[in-house]
Amino acid sequence: MKRRRARLELVEDRTVRLHRTRFDEERNLGPIQPLTDRQAEYLDALALHPQVIVLGPAGTGKTYIAGTRAADLLRQRRIAKVIITRPNVPGGRSLGFFPGTLEQKIAPWVAPLTEAMKERMGAAAFEIALKAGDIEIVPFEVMRGRTFKDCLVILDEAQNTTTAEIKMFLTRIGDACQVIINGDVSQTDLRETSGLRTVIHLIKSRMMPIPVVEFTRDDIVRSGICAEWVKAFEETNL
Repeated sequence: MKRRRARLELVEDRTVRLHRTRFDEERNLGPIQPLTDRQAEYLDALALHPQVIVLGPAGTGKTYIAGTRAADLLRQRRIAKVIITRPNVPGGRSLGFFPGTLEQKIAPWVAPLTEAMKERMGAAAFEIALKAGDIEIVPFEVMRGRTFKDCLVILDEAQNTTTAEIKMFLTRIGDACQVIINGDVSQTDLRETSGLRTVIHLIKSRMMPIPVVEFTRDDIVRSGICAEWVKAFEETNL
C-alpha cells in the first residue's frame, strides 16, 4: 500500500474560535497526519460524517486516530464531552472480579484510547478533563436510558457486542453527537452473532449513509513484526 506524505487539512479544523483556553497555552499541535491511504480515508470520513465504523486488525491506527481526534475536539472546545465505552468480554464477562467502582473496573480495558488521548493532550490536561467530567469512561452495561448530546462517543471492541446490545447503543444517539464504532469482526469473543457484523450488514444492504472504513493487514503501521504475526494468524485460520 502506497504511503501518503501529503498534509491532510480537514475543513472543519479551520473553524475560527472566539476565545482561547488553557489547552491553547499548553499544546499547539497540527492536524493528524495519515500514514496510509486508508488512514486518510478514515480521517476524511470523520470530518464529514456523524457516524463512522472502522474495522481491521491490530496496529492499523484505528484506535489511535479515534483517541487523537477525541482529544483534539475536546481541546478545541468543539464538543462538550468525550464518552468512551466498550463491551466487557475479556474472555468472559468478569468486570465484577476487579476492585473499585464500575468506572475504575473498565479503565484498563479502554487504556489504548485513553493513552492516545493523554499523548495528544498531555497527561495533566487529561486528568483535569477526566475529573471535571469532560471525559467519561462508561461501562457498557449502564448505557441503557442515556442520551448522547454534544459529544463524541467511541465504542471500542464493538465486535463483542450482541445484536441487542449494539441496538441499545445506537438508539442512545442524540443531537450534535459523533459516534465512532471500532472493531475487528474476525476477533469476536462471542458465541453468538456479533452485533457489529449485523450492523455492517444493515448499512450495506440498506445503503445507509454511514461510512465503513476497512483496514487490512497491509495497513499495519505499528511494526513489521506486528504485521508478520497478523499475517501468520490469518493464514493459519487461528
